[in-house]
Amino acid sequence: MGRKSAGIAGLLAGMSLLAAACGSTEPAQPAGEAGKPAQVTFWGWAKGTQQVVDAFNKSHKDVQIKFEEIPSGNAGGYAKFSNAVKAGNAPDVMSVEYPQLPDFVNQGALQDISADVADVKPKYPAEVFSLVELGGKAWALPMDAAPQVFFYRKDLFEKNKIEVPKTWDDFRAAAEKVKKADGKSRIATFFPDDPSVLAALSWQAGGKWFGTEGDAWKVTINDEPSKKVAEYWQGLVKDDLVKVQPSFSQEWNAAFENDTLWGYVGANWGAGVMKGNHAGQSGKWAIAPIPNWGTPASGMLGGTTFGVSKGSKNSKAAVEVVKWLTGSEEAWTARLSSGTSSGFPAIADLVPVAAKSFDASFYGGQDIYALFSESYKTVQPGWTWGPSMVQTLTTFKDALGKVGTGETTVPGVLDTAQTATVGEIKSRGLNVAQQ
Repeated sequence: MGRKSAGIAGLLAGMSLLAAACGSTEPAQPAGEAGKPAQVTFWGWAKGTQQVVDAFNKSHKDVQIKFEEIPSGNAGGYAKFSNAVKAGNAPDVMSVEYPQLPDFVNQGALQDISADVADVKPKYPAEVFSLVELGGKAWALPMDAAPQVFFYRKDLFEKNKIEVPKTWDDFRAAAEKVKKADGKSRIATFFPDDPSVLAALSWQAGGKWFGTEGDAWKVTINDEPSKKVAEYWQGLVKDDLVKVQPSFSQEWNAAFENDTLWGYVGANWGAGVMKGNHAGQSGKWAIAPIPNWGTPASGMLGGTTFGVSKGSKNSKAAVEVVKWLTGSEEAWTARLSSGTSSGFPAIADLVPVAAKSFDASFYGGQDIYALFSESYKTVQPGWTWGPSMVQTLTTFKDALGKVGTGETTVPGVLDTAQTATVGEIKSRGLNVAQQ
């Protein structure tokens, strides 16, 4: 970890925006007007957040949160935040997913909160906390981790004598059996609009899209493990063994409802999504480890952090709010008891609280948090997100949309993203190591 942090520190040291951000953390006092509580504004979209805010406001007198639910990051939330930063009216606290955090740090949108969170840093696994550190400084606190899992229709698998796949070879064999059992049905979906799934699958396979070499970024989006994953999914698409549908779309949800979609390659947070969207199928679903390439392994699909904006006029209070949102039992009880969230706390000591708070009857009472914990233990180490992920993911999304029509292939998407990302990083004045 130390070598990686030192390398990234060198890469970011010369960036004027970041330097400005580092030099301007003037902590405001967490006090409101005389006799009134301090107000911390907060923008986010994670499931159950309103219930968490309500619990905070009910239990705190000196500080109150003013919450605004905004569209998820890639659906407009990040653009809204960027525009607010430029206009000087950003919220005190902002939800930022792990991949996008370096981008907002580079923009000078977030404060260095290292000193204020040093007391809670030891509670986090080093692998997770490293995802919120750049240049040896902490720019946010992790809320959750997002280990991969596979959701499947237990009743339909059992009825058709299809074994739950343990490896990706098994998964393809099971996909063929699902299609044979019902010509309209498929085992899962290839999302032409969600590059985060491909990233997580590449991570699971041992890919490393970004790294450092001296004072330069190393970009290897099309490395061998990632190419293996891309070729595998290209084969599933080509042979019509998976549906090609936008993620969380009306047609995707309809396929679950009419029993033509028997599985979902996702992450722990999908448990709450499936439960909320398909309540009528309670007891029919189960969750299994994500299929692997021969050895149990996982990547992270998503995950949220909370950062304090550079322009916050109440940064001390904002940091205390972030600590409570991410690290208190009360916050996790409120989030999971909402019934809409199946978040997995980044702080391991809080996992039992989450497990107790989430009603798993939709999954037949399965101990899904034990499964999430096992998957979390197998997350491949050493993954780093790059400095221009908003651009990288936009390039991915545009290219992935052409896979279903045959205009490109999944391996071709990796090559497109590789070239575009190297160009973008260079255009920002950063060094890129020769491949």
